[in-house]
Amino acid sequence: MGQQFIDATMFLQMMRAGARSLNNNVETVNALNVFPVPDGDTGTNMNLTITSGVQEMEKSATAETVGKLAEALSRGLLMGARGNSGVILSQLFRGFSKAVVDKERINARQLADAFQRGVETAYKAVIKPVEGTILTVAREAADAGMKRSWGTEDPLVIMETVLNEAKRTLARTPDMLPVLKTTGVVDAGGQGLVFIYEGMFAALSGQATAETTEVSALPDLDSLASMAHENFQAKIDPSEIEHGYCTEFIINLKTDRRETKLFDEEAFRNEIGQFGDSLLVVSDEELVKVHIHAEFPGDALNCAMAYGDLTRIKIDNMREQHAAAVGEVPAAKPAPKAAPDKKYGIVAVAAGPGIADIFRSLQVDVVIEGGQTMNPSTEEIVKAIRRINAEHVIILPNNKNIILTAEQAGEVVDTPVTVLPTRTIPQGLSALLAFDADAEPSANEERMREAYQAVQSGELTYAIRDSKLDGHEIKKGDYLGIREGKIELVGQEVTETAVELVSRMVGEGADVVTIIYGQDVTTDQAEALQKAIAERHPDVEVEVHEGGQPVYYYLFAVE
Repeated sequence: MGQQFIDATMFLQMMRAGARSLNNNVETVNALNVFPVPDGDTGTNMNLTITSGVQEMEKSATAETVGKLAEALSRGLLMGARGNSGVILSQLFRGFSKAVVDKERINARQLADAFQRGVETAYKAVIKPVEGTILTVAREAADAGMKRSWGTEDPLVIMETVLNEAKRTLARTPDMLPVLKTTGVVDAGGQGLVFIYEGMFAALSGQATAETTEVSALPDLDSLASMAHENFQAKIDPSEIEHGYCTEFIINLKTDRRETKLFDEEAFRNEIGQFGDSLLVVSDEELVKVHIHAEFPGDALNCAMAYGDLTRIKIDNMREQHAAAVGEVPAAKPAPKAAPDKKYGIVAVAAGPGIADIFRSLQVDVVIEGGQTMNPSTEEIVKAIRRINAEHVIILPNNKNIILTAEQAGEVVDTPVTVLPTRTIPQGLSALLAFDADAEPSANEERMREAYQAVQSGELTYAIRDSKLDGHEIKKGDYLGIREGKIELVGQEVTETAVELVSRMVGEGADVVTIIYGQDVTTDQAEALQKAIAERHPDVEVEVHEGGQPVYYYLFAVE
């Protein structure tokens, strides 16, 4: 007979190993993106989410009960959740944690029940659950674990059952979601969950969970970072910390998943250095290890992604570390909140300095850097809400993968929040144009919703691999015209493809076409496109704006 209980020490080891297993396979999960475009981020989102949860557990590493550690895990996951996959993962372990919150240690039946409670919590968090996704993998695995719990008292047997059923269900996901079968992949979120379960099982069974060896050729950046941090937390007043997040990550320069910038260490230092201080960069021919103190770590990560794929991302809040280092005890009661100085505050998520400037010009108080390639966390959105001293805050996610995170953030704060489920930048801009600072929240929500639902959204990017999707034969390097989230056409020339996409979007009654061009497009190229569209559609007004967004050459709004 194996062990009959999982204690606090083992539970922490299991979650550490689960996080490490996913971290070692981030790019495998990212590569399962259904769309063959360079914005696959499911692995990154799940990795950042589980890492946040385990880091919170580390702060409670001396806890003597599984319940206390589970509470910390749930708290860290909630605030660190990014993207739909990250939010669902946080809800799975939130339910898991609730099931064991009063337990000093857990037995086989309680472990199975915790997985089951996690599934129930996650399904409640998603308005329209889709089968063939991480939810299905989690549910089938938990069901198998519950059935097995009636015949064993060994938690390892339960964990093995859950893992094996998760793998079997993952293999079936293409039969549940036709789009997965068409593109020849399994569900990315489900694969991420399997990696976590693999790590948890390896720890519980006593198997080795060695780190990958990909960084062994690099100098030890951790020791260099330690030197930079020497006595830092005890010496500085937290109010004087200008760049509050210690951010570390590795760039894999050798990626064929997408086109990347040519890496030059000196130029890279100058470019990323604008986002913070205490910068350390160590590189060889394939890998770059980076350490930087940044106030907005997402900006630094977005900058680095232009050079390759990111892995081993670690972000620590140094203000909190300072409080722990000097033994500060939080006040029993927070300081009274100042009276709101205005009726409304608006938060928007956007990638690209030009788009951010446009949003600010339309009364947005806080623009969070993010989008397809770097979804903001719950904590980042919460901080943005709290920066605004308003009676009511409106959030524009502007991306379908950020909506759940925004809704989760709205549940954490005391300020009333309205999340308008905008899925594109054009939708967010249209919603803002309908905003009325004097209207009541319910009336504003209705006005803004009607406005963004009336705009058509289009995007132009490129394919990173061969694929078959939405009835199209796609080759790596083809240009993809995307309309309302679906591939409308495939082309071999940028301007020609863009003109054809807009022409299909411009129907009877269309008056205005807005072009927002990205960081890889010159002003001359954008103006040439503007002219070409105007010549084909002389009755339509064509506007052009510099967006500076990554990944997408052009964003289009047709109204």
